[in-house]
Amino acid sequence: MRLAVKILVSTALLSSMAAAAVVATVNGTQITTDEVNQVLMEGTQGRFNTLPKAKQEELRKRIVEGMIAQELVYADAKKSGVLTTDEYKTELEEVMKRVEKQLASKVWEKQQFDKIELSDDEIKKYFDSHANEFVEKEKVHARHILVKTEAEANAIIADLKGKKGEALKNAFIESAKKNSTGPSGPKGGDLGSFPSGQMVPEFNDKVFTMDVGTITATPVKTQFGYHIIYLEDKMDGKELSFDEVKSFIEQKLKTEKFKAAMEKKMKSLQSTAEITYGK
Repeated sequence: MRLAVKILVSTALLSSMAAAAVVATVNGTQITTDEVNQVLMEGTQGRFNTLPKAKQEELRKRIVEGMIAQELVYADAKKSGVLTTDEYKTELEEVMKRVEKQLASKVWEKQQFDKIELSDDEIKKYFDSHANEFVEKEKVHARHILVKTEAEANAIIADLKGKKGEALKNAFIESAKKNSTGPSGPKGGDLGSFPSGQMVPEFNDKVFTMDVGTITATPVKTQFGYHIIYLEDKMDGKELSFDEVKSFIEQKLKTEKFKAAMEKKMKSLQSTAEITYGK
């Protein structure tokens, strides 16, 4: 390439499942997946993996482009002598003072957290005494067609009447795409899986009494309009096993112990420090 800047970025590397270590190279400086992932996790406060796939890819692409831009600006700043100016040196010194304290605090807190000890008996005792916390509710996977009037809903029900099995499901999906005014319409009315209590009462009460593979015989009226519901699947509730929740309980109890230890530690530090407040 004849461009001064050679950027090697592929579509695969921009995905959240990128396996290669390097996502881009700018004038010989590599940008790695670890660096990108760290920015993504910090920017989303650790919730990056819970975002929709499309949103993850969009954010990842924006971060990579931003990091490339940063490398370009930094290189130009060095070339133009910014790093040797008094302004830069003064700002850098101030930033380093802040970073030094923040980094020391971060490492100190991690060391304090790692000191927290928790026995298997403590974890098991919590599990046994909080059994109601570890029950997975019954869930259903449903689709719906939302229309404005009861007459429209009845006409759709009449059109679907008599169909069964995959024929009913496919016809329902096509009807949802064509007729539903809800945001799930383009997806065939798919609402995904959800537990009891998540939907409005009228919808909730009906869908949890339906048989899998059937539709509502009459429209379900809610504040949003009239619904025709198709029940795609039903998943029974279950009690989660100790092994399934052990790591969660361990983290929860360690965090609680850590908070208590930090309160005690801070009181101790304050009691031996000289602290004055300005007026």
